[in-house]
Amino acid sequence: MEQTQTPQDSFATADLTDLVACPVCDTLYHFPSIPSGGQGRCARCHHLLIAPRANAMTRIVMLAVTATILMITAVSFPFLTISTHGLNQQASVIDTILAYSDGLMVPLSLAMAGLIVVLPLTRLSAILYAIAPMALGHRPARGAAHAFRVAEQLKPWAMAEVFIVGVAVALVKVGGLATLTIGPAFWAFAALVVITVLKDNFMSSLIIWKTLEARGAT
Repeated sequence: MEQTQTPQDSFATADLTDLVACPVCDTLYHFPSIPSGGQGRCARCHHLLIAPRANAMTRIVMLAVTATILMITAVSFPFLTISTHGLNQQASVIDTILAYSDGLMVPLSLAMAGLIVVLPLTRLSAILYAIAPMALGHRPARGAAHAFRVAEQLKPWAMAEVFIVGVAVALVKVGGLATLTIGPAFWAFAALVVITVLKDNFMSSLIIWKTLEARGAT
C-alpha cells in the first residue's frame, strides 16, 4: 500500500533547529532565506516573521543609545510650565511621579515610574547588552540570550510612547484653562517615540535569535 507523507511527517523528519514557529498562530516553517530588504510573513495569519535589513544590528545599537540619551534627557529636564493668574509652575516627569507618592496613590506612583522610566530603560539596556558586542564583531556577551529574552518580554510593558500620547490629549484639554509652555523633556519624549518605532522596525527578533544561537550565546 502506498503511503502519503503529510506535512507533519516532513517536519518530524526535519532538523528541528531549522524550524521556526509563528508567534501568533504557531504555524511551523523552515527558517527562510530572504534577501536584505525583503519580508517573510506567515501564510496563515500574515504576521511578519522576518525582515532582514542591511547593517541592522549597528543601526539598532545606534538607535538604542539615542533612545537612552533621550530618556535620560526627558527625566532630567522640565516637561512643561503652567502659567495662570501670574503664577508659574514647572513640572517634570519626576514631579509627576512623586505627585502620587502619598497614601493610597503610592501604587499608581510606582506603576508610572515603572512603565514610563524603569522598564523602557531596562529594555534598552538589555538590547544593548545582547546586540552591541555582535554589532562590533565580537562574540555575544555572557547571558546575552537571557538579556534579549528579557527585552522581548518587556516590549509590551515599556509605555513611554503611551505616556506622550496621553500627555498630548491632556494638553489639549488644559490649554483653555492656563498658558502652557512645553519644555525640552516633552520634545525628548516625542523624539523617543519616533526612535523607538525606527528601532523596532529594524529589529527582527527571529534573525537576532538565530544569530545569537549561531554565535554560541548563553
